[in-house]
Amino acid sequence: MGSIVKSEEEWRAVLSPEQFRILRNKGTEPKGTGEYDKFFVDGTYTCAGCGTPLYKSTTKFNSGCGWPAFYEGLPGAIMRTPDPDGRRIEITCTACGGHLGHVFKGEGFKTPTDERHCVNSISIKFASES
Repeated sequence: MGSIVKSEEEWRAVLSPEQFRILRNKGTEPKGTGEYDKFFVDGTYTCAGCGTPLYKSTTKFNSGCGWPAFYEGLPGAIMRTPDPDGRRIEITCTACGGHLGHVFKGEGFKTPTDERHCVNSISIKFASES
């Protein structure tokens, strides 16, 4: 766990029930329902739980997967952990441990890293550069 530690009750007090389900209980929002899936504006995406900057908009791309996709997180902001079944790699906020989604490699996207960070919109918040 990172530098931001709260009890379950403290998280419930600051997160909506859906944010709590996804960020704290590792849930997934339904495909194509998140506000940031088809959203492309210059700025920074932060953790919806703790406000830590996670992604720059310049690393976001349209993967067609139904969730926001990024090819790279900010240095040190994203923790990667293999799921217990070994099939996927979970990504979480390094600061608070909030569940963001999963990262996939080698799918052939024309990005500098050939990675797709498949992120739940509800796990992040957007801050415009202007």
